[in-house]
Amino acid sequence: MSASVATAGRRRRRAAILTAALACSVLLTGPGPAAARAAAPSPPPPASGVPRLDWSPCKPGSPWDCATAKVPLDHAAPAGRSIDLAVVRHRATDPGRRIGTLFVNPGGPGGPGTVQVPQFYDGFPKEVRERFDIVSWDPRGIGNSTAVNCFATPEEAKAWAARPPAGFPVGAQERKASIDAYADLGRRCEKRDPALLRHVSTADTARDLDLLRRAVGEPRLNYLGVSYGTVLGATYANLFPDKIRTMVLDSNIDPKAWTGTPGQDDPRTTTLLRMGSDRTAAATLDRFLTLCGSAPTTRCAFSAGSPQATREKFDRLMGQLREHPVGPWTYARTVADTVSSLYIVDPGWQALAGRLQDLSQGRPPQPAVAPPPPPVAEPNPYLGDEQAAAVWCADSPNPRDPAAYHALEEESARRAGDAGRYWTWAAEPCATWPARAAATYEGPWDKPTARPVLVIGTRYDPSTPYAGAEAMARELADARLLTNDGYGHTALFNNASSCISAYESRYLVDGTLPPPGTVCRPDRIPFS
Repeated sequence: MSASVATAGRRRRRAAILTAALACSVLLTGPGPAAARAAAPSPPPPASGVPRLDWSPCKPGSPWDCATAKVPLDHAAPAGRSIDLAVVRHRATDPGRRIGTLFVNPGGPGGPGTVQVPQFYDGFPKEVRERFDIVSWDPRGIGNSTAVNCFATPEEAKAWAARPPAGFPVGAQERKASIDAYADLGRRCEKRDPALLRHVSTADTARDLDLLRRAVGEPRLNYLGVSYGTVLGATYANLFPDKIRTMVLDSNIDPKAWTGTPGQDDPRTTTLLRMGSDRTAAATLDRFLTLCGSAPTTRCAFSAGSPQATREKFDRLMGQLREHPVGPWTYARTVADTVSSLYIVDPGWQALAGRLQDLSQGRPPQPAVAPPPPPVAEPNPYLGDEQAAAVWCADSPNPRDPAAYHALEEESARRAGDAGRYWTWAAEPCATWPARAAATYEGPWDKPTARPVLVIGTRYDPSTPYAGAEAMARELADARLLTNDGYGHTALFNNASSCISAYESRYLVDGTLPPPGTVCRPDRIPFS
């Protein structure tokens, strides 16, 4: 799950992966390593109803190929309107030992795979890059695929984006401005393409994924999903349980927290509060302040000499910002920046400490923003707030009364402090969203799969709690939990652990699961 509807689909992952070899423990049944090492034949022509992928280089000289897949808008009416899916592929770098295709969803909802996966490609374990074609796509409604876009011009979109307050609303006036802005967004979207809004569900995308699997000629799916991609993976595993070869789910959302109570359209609380995002963000922030306070200022600029003194310094800063913003840095903007910056330990935690120290001294921080790498394909996609909302709000139930969110905010703040306010308001756009998905999957989650699933959970994750990974491993019929006793959001793309990387690589290559109860640790402790 991205940090909020307002930032979903814009987060750029930094890859930090080391590869190591591990002994085998549990081996998949089916073709053994000798069969896997054989070069895969060219896939046969697609069957009727399966999209044709006419690959060509995304740009001259690019190692990435691009294609467009046509799929039904409504899988229950395949002869009706079709939509486009933008797809990218990087071929296995050792084709003589190629195993097959690994499909990757980078999260969100709203994550454009055609942008994000090429950006962190170098972070995949070396053996995975050698032995798999790595394929990703912009899910329906997102990015370069047939996308939800509720504005006639870029100028209209920019004018709307200036309306919601930064971070989250503080006070009655800002609450009204935020609620009114998102209600207006919903009305605009309903006018532009109401049919598309009802067909961007997780179940719709899981069915798209199965068509893409068939389009590349794979008899079974290899899949890596992070964050929201874990809900997509669990949905696929239960819609197509006999089609799993390997599936890695990293930074998991409890699937029952995503779906809520089946048939309950107006629940008391939000997706994110059901997940426990407020509690896990508070715990991760506390860990950040503890480690920072245990380090000298040469290692953590915000350190006050001890964990307790550093926590008190942070609380004083939040109180000061409520009364006296430092330039554009309001209390709410700073809380949102703090939670978002906890996603990536290196360099995110160091940079966050520097910004907090600047603010504590009354200086507006000037965060250094590295230019994004060149896009794989032109044009850069439009990634408006409405794309994440279209998936999330239509798929996962949230309270429909905007007035309910202030009380939820205060309740969450009592248990999770500042982070609770941030995570509560992240879901408010769903209160006035105009659509519910025509086709959803609400369980059960325990259909026996052809092969076991590898579930990875991180102890201090500011978005998806470790309890979500425990729930995912418990709900799926056959899953093994691998614990990352570390920090940040996603073990693979953001936060280096050669232990996690090695187990993940072995599992994807030959199906070897880590021993039950395995715990990995990061390669480096923050501020050490």
